[in-house]
Amino acid sequence: MSTVLTDFDTWKQFLADRVQQAKKIGLSEETISNLAYEIGTFLDEKVDPKNDEQRALKELWDVGDAEERKTIARLMMKLVDHSK
Repeated sequence: MSTVLTDFDTWKQFLADRVQQAKKIGLSEETISNLAYEIGTFLDEKVDPKNDEQRALKELWDVGDAEERKTIARLMMKLVDHSK
């Protein structure tokens, strides 16, 4: 899992795979988005950024309010969905 956290492209692929799995088991976009928000909160509180992209996301997350953070989570889902 360490490569997943240190390489942004690997992280995006990992996230894309998880989003696809969630869709395959029938989770709604809203449920997936809520999970992405919870994961973002966990990462913000427990994981130090390992690269420039993660640092930028953390800085955005830290200055955002709850709604803005939910938007960041939805945008990350959209990013990985379009990058596969």
